Amino acid sequence: MVEPWKHGLPRNSEPYPWSSKPDGNSQLYRRLSETGVIAIIRGIAADPLLRVVDALYAGGVTLVEVTLNTSRAFDSIRSIVEKFGDVMTIGAGTVLTKTDAKHAVDAGAQFFVTPNVDISVIQFGVLAGVPVMAGAMSPTEIVKAYQAGARFVKVFPASSLGPEYIQSVRGPLPDIPMIAVGGVSIQNARGFFDAGVVGLGLGGSLIDRNAIESGDLHTITGAARSFVDLYQRWTREERVN
Repeated sequence: MVEPWKHGLPRNSEPYPWSSKPDGNSQLYRRLSETGVIAIIRGIAADPLLRVVDALYAGGVTLVEVTLNTSRAFDSIRSIVEKFGDVMTIGAGTVLTKTDAKHAVDAGAQFFVTPNVDISVIQFGVLAGVPVMAGAMSPTEIVKAYQAGARFVKVFPASSLGPEYIQSVRGPLPDIPMIAVGGVSIQNARGFFDAGVVGLGLGGSLIDRNAIESGDLHTITGAARSFVDLYQRWTREERVN
């Protein structure tokens, strides 16, 4: 298994913009380094929710983000934590305000994902000990988020920018851990890993709405396994090289 700090994640020897260094054995870092995938749950009703999460877990996914623009999002986070908290790490996405962040922590969220660089949300996460993945696009936003204390930067929209953009940005910013989100598919995923991202945020390419409606959750398990297998093959190749 590739060590969590090897491919873009912060190294213990380097200075951090937050008050305490992350534990390399922590669940979030370990699970991201093992699977390379964060499943984005948006707009899924309470009835199939746990079955969808179970299908993701069966495919090897152990990181799940519930976006807060999902109906009854905090209840969804609580229910997933209650059933899967021992084997998965659950976060809150589309965290826009510090109030959102507080409610997410109360619901059991273990990380935040934001669509933008909001310093108050990032600083709340730092003080609460909750890692933040802050959304950014430009190098200025990426550096601003990282310096404010974001432990990862979510580069969005990834498919529009492309792996070449991320590779170029990582030239002067090689030690800022980046996650590609937005339009990532099984066809372009390898390109983003080659460009240096430490993980992928996956929504529609992983969680098929038609499969949910038809009850064919094996499709979701298969998609999850495809992405996780791709990442694990990539890490093995990188270790050899």
